[in-house]
Amino acid sequence: MLFRQLEYFVALAREKHFARAAAACYVSQPALSEAIRKLENELKVPLVRRGQNYEGLTPEGERLVLWARRILADHDALIHEVSALQTGLTGELRLGVIPAASGTVALLTDPFCLEHPLVRVQLESSLRSAGIVERIGRFELDAGIIYPDGVDTAGLTVTPLYEERQVLIAGAELLAGQADPVTWADALELPLCLLNTGMRGRQLLDDALSAHGLTATPRLEADSVVSLLAHVSGGRWASIIPQTWLHTLRTPDGVRTVPLDDPQVTATVALVTSAAEPGSVLARALVATTHRATINPD
Repeated sequence: MLFRQLEYFVALAREKHFARAAAACYVSQPALSEAIRKLENELKVPLVRRGQNYEGLTPEGERLVLWARRILADHDALIHEVSALQTGLTGELRLGVIPAASGTVALLTDPFCLEHPLVRVQLESSLRSAGIVERIGRFELDAGIIYPDGVDTAGLTVTPLYEERQVLIAGAELLAGQADPVTWADALELPLCLLNTGMRGRQLLDDALSAHGLTATPRLEADSVVSLLAHVSGGRWASIIPQTWLHTLRTPDGVRTVPLDDPQVTATVALVTSAAEPGSVLARALVATTHRATINPD
């Protein structure tokens, strides 16, 4: 059994297409197919359901691809560990980040890159918490920044980073005469633009309001906090966003930021890594950076 065969098998399971898997592995499609057939012959079980095109993994393939991912992850971890002993950390850290933390992740990755100049960091910042946890379990990510509440974090090490708090932002004229903090009832009377229903930040808001018999009915919904800020900066809109975004993007000119109380909507943001030992040396180094760095975006 060769590592190359396992790499091709895992790539096929990920891409679900022979040509795309071959391209991802920088080999021809016949070479990839032949390597997987040899792996099947060696293991004496069929791994792939074949027809005119790729039709999925067999039940045996679904079980064994988990082992293939683990073997490849352990192999990479071993190489990184040896390299760290010889010349310092090298390789690529794969980090999944929820959209709400994409504006604050630099508070962690910047000191990490400073401490480990030979390591490359690959960020994916459009993932949801559950998807990040799932991809860490498949060894496709080394670490993630997520909302841990409501997510199954069994088998993971959870390192809290900061407490996210929702605030009201609006054009100064819209808030003329309003005292700090603004009540939720008054905030809901403003022309609101909010995140889409189903996004975690919106769920936090809707759950908190529902507990107090209130409902948000925004005139505009978006899947990006940047889009919400762009509308608010025009002066005619208000929004409710995590205050952490204002650490990076700053409050637009002519816009006020006002705390919201009773209820105060907060959520923990945390770094998660596999709890398996010895695990990824890159993930361990990231956790160590977290303990040394000041992750406080307020």
